[in-house]
Amino acid sequence: MPKVALVTGGNRGIGLGITRRLLADGYAVAILATRPEPTELLDELRAGGPDGGPAEVLYVQGSVAELADHDRFVAAALEAWGRIDLLVNNAGVAPSVRADLLEAGAESFDRVLGINLRGPYFLTQRVANAMIDLRGERSDATGDESPVGTIINVSSISATAVSTNRGEYCVSKAGVSMGTQLFAVRLAPEGIVVYEVRPGVIATDMTAAVTEKYDTMFADGLAPNPRWGRPSDVAGAVAILASGQTPYSTGEVFHVDGGMHIPRL
Repeated sequence: MPKVALVTGGNRGIGLGITRRLLADGYAVAILATRPEPTELLDELRAGGPDGGPAEVLYVQGSVAELADHDRFVAAALEAWGRIDLLVNNAGVAPSVRADLLEAGAESFDRVLGINLRGPYFLTQRVANAMIDLRGERSDATGDESPVGTIINVSSISATAVSTNRGEYCVSKAGVSMGTQLFAVRLAPEGIVVYEVRPGVIATDMTAAVTEKYDTMFADGLAPNPRWGRPSDVAGAVAILASGQTPYSTGEVFHVDGGMHIPRL
């Protein structure tokens, strides 16, 4: 039986990179996404297992912002495989329109925080309880110090870097960062580790509209490693943290930003 990963927004951008990496590493992956089931993509993913072999993929159409969809997502994974080893809270949105802090509206704030913060918070709660319930059924956990489960939150450098024209996004990612620490402390006695992967500027459809801006900023020294990040860079960090090789670490932030977070003079 393969290990089972749940990935929100695992059908595009950073999430798709994470899905591909986990499948290649031998995981069965359940994806929660708002778009209709992408038949061609799923066929491709199901051929992306270890060494190019078959892989197990489950697609659940739904929104991380809807708590009822959390129940459907978890139930579908348990029905298919009977276990959950890893949750990757990846799904997120930017404001539909960037607006100055003094002009931004409540509708955008509620939408962004509902998807980026409220959704992952309560999905983590739901999955953590499922992991705890399943813990006694896992014979491989007996006498084993490896984590019973792993939860990884994909945040953003915007958790600490201020953008006054998209304040709701920054607030949502700062909340995800604190949520990581909260759940890390609460779940450590349960044998569940929680990490935050904090990307910098990653080339996805979300950042396509600002390509020229960041090309210029990289040329001007935005990050010590002067290139765009890729979904595969974030996926590599997720794979390391999900490997079970760091069982005495929890609540940590793994930066994937080319050194952008390092203070410089």
